[in-house]
Amino acid sequence: MEEFLIENYKFIKISLEEAEMIFSTAENNLDFNKGTERGKKNLENIKSWFNVEKVGFADQVHGDSVIVYDENTYEADALVTDLKHIAIGVFTADCVPILLYDKKNKAIAAVHSGWKGTFECILLKAIEKMEEKFGTKGADIIAAIGPHNRQCCYEVGEEVVSKFKNCETYKNIDLFRGRNLSMIDCIKYQLELKGVIKSNVHDINICTFCSEDPVMHSYRKNKNGGRMFSFVLLK
Repeated sequence: MEEFLIENYKFIKISLEEAEMIFSTAENNLDFNKGTERGKKNLENIKSWFNVEKVGFADQVHGDSVIVYDENTYEADALVTDLKHIAIGVFTADCVPILLYDKKNKAIAAVHSGWKGTFECILLKAIEKMEEKFGTKGADIIAAIGPHNRQCCYEVGEEVVSKFKNCETYKNIDLFRGRNLSMIDCIKYQLELKGVIKSNVHDINICTFCSEDPVMHSYRKNKNGGRMFSFVLLK
């Protein structure tokens, strides 16, 4: 894992043999909100910055739908593909971005997992889509879990506490410190259920709410529309 600059914008990168996983930051006001002209321009800049032909993303709705990238934009919260030189990614500002690479079948996925998507196990569903489309097996997956609102700062309401404590998937996991939810533990457990090897899971240990270096977009903290973009590509 390394931090690097492009035009004074800071990114975090995990370089793999035939894939790259990239997480943007909010340093120097880097913003990928696709609803703004600046965000649209930065999404377009990814093509030249990272030498890719297209940039794929979805209209995120905090659901559990997974789509196979086909150059169109759908309402969904995860994308999968086996196309090379295509960056697929997700927008976040506190939710969890997860990037996957199947090193055997050369397939990738980008997953947006807020508390609702985490509760609905969207990551499991993304891996199941990779199994269906590309023959992926958990043992061949390399996963990266990006900056998000971590347990140190992520307090949720009693209704959310109750939902998770009564969730069959997470019933044997201690997810809470008071009312502070650990989404990273949920994500790692979903990966474990799919047979992903622990040493193949990379945790970018940065909290969007309290990190000062690098600065990250946090909707809870700043209430603005700034967004990071986390993406993966096959070389």
